[in-house]
Amino acid sequence: MFLLDRAVLIPQDIDPANPPPGSRLHALAGASMGTTWSARVAGPDIDGRQVTLRAALQAELDAIVAQMSHWEDDSLLSRYNRAPAGTWIDLPPQFFEVVDYALWACDASGGAYDPAAGALVELWGFGPRRRYDHAGFYAPDAAAIARVQAAHLEAARPTLDRASRRLLQPGGAVLDLSSVAKGYAVDRLALCLEGRGLRHYLVEVGGELRGAGLKPDGQPWWVEVEAVPDGGATPQAVVALHGLSVATSGDYRQYFELEQRRVSHTLDPRTGRPAASGVAAVTVLAPTCMAADALSTVLNVLGPVDGLAFAERRALAARFLVRRAGRLEEVVSPAWEALLQ
Repeated sequence: MFLLDRAVLIPQDIDPANPPPGSRLHALAGASMGTTWSARVAGPDIDGRQVTLRAALQAELDAIVAQMSHWEDDSLLSRYNRAPAGTWIDLPPQFFEVVDYALWACDASGGAYDPAAGALVELWGFGPRRRYDHAGFYAPDAAAIARVQAAHLEAARPTLDRASRRLLQPGGAVLDLSSVAKGYAVDRLALCLEGRGLRHYLVEVGGELRGAGLKPDGQPWWVEVEAVPDGGATPQAVVALHGLSVATSGDYRQYFELEQRRVSHTLDPRTGRPAASGVAAVTVLAPTCMAADALSTVLNVLGPVDGLAFAERRALAARFLVRRAGRLEEVVSPAWEALLQ
């Protein structure tokens, strides 16, 4: 059902049978990436190794922050953004996997998603420095938007050398992987557990989730799809994460009001302005959380018409909540509808 036109990482060794005898639920948690993370693990008693297991999960997240954070000046991403034109940056496996997928998503979406649109993110106040929620912030005027957008469109795209696993800074490229790195972090937590023989789990970072196996009661990991806070009486969707991930992109997470319009952190790199699709939220189910994270942003920018067509071409399970006439209208892809049935 979740056929994408590129390879995705799908766990091959998840036991779909009942949890092992004596299974019980264990909870681990922490903080990273400006938010919280959690892991619920079903299995035999692991009390004796909870400390080391939590440390291993935290280490996975710390590595992602060290590589991909645009908040940390000494992260690999920040060093790439400052590198002179013509510089090749060697990539560790995690960074390579994320930027490889992000560049694919850019191509597949016709530029509706662009990991090198960091200058636009900063311009609109959603980067680490010129913040929309800080005193003194003002929205960019048309001239500033045109200037930054022109530089963005004229800049050469970062070139990925897959054979040598390195990335070229063509000059002026500003990476921002915030719409894919958190989903990838969820996948890394899952793989960390699987590498230790733990096949029944629900892992989460900042509300994005991946589940596998079953709970101790033999039920799958049922989760509620993230609701739109100002969405009124929209029916709540519930999905079972049995070898699946879920992520939502919404206009209610980071935004400010400008001339009675909601200016969301989801930007359209093709226009240099916030997405104007009318979408309040898009939820995507996929085998990996990296895919669900990036593709929910893609569909948010494309909107309910082009986005639905994108999802249909790839048999992608997606749910749109569209703001129309003071209410939310639900639009779902055939794969989403088939899954729930």
